[in-house]
Amino acid sequence: MTTTMRITGMTCGGCEANVVEALEGVAGVDGATADHEADQAVVEGDADPLDLITAVPDQYEVESTS
Repeated sequence: MTTTMRITGMTCGGCEANVVEALEGVAGVDGATADHEADQAVVEGDADPLDLITAVPDQYEVESTS
C-alpha cells in the first residue's frame, strides 16, 4: 500500500531526511521518501496512517494523507 502525505515546513534536504527517518521508524513501513519542494512524503507499507502522522516531527505539519 502507498500512502501520500502532504507535509509543510520542510525547507531542505536535511528536513527531508528527518521526515524519512521518522517515517521509516514506524512499524509496517517498508520505505519512505520526502520532497520538500512538493511538500509531500510517500510511504510504502501497511502502517496505520495515524501512526505515520504521529511520527512526523513537530516542526513539520501534516496537512493530509491519501
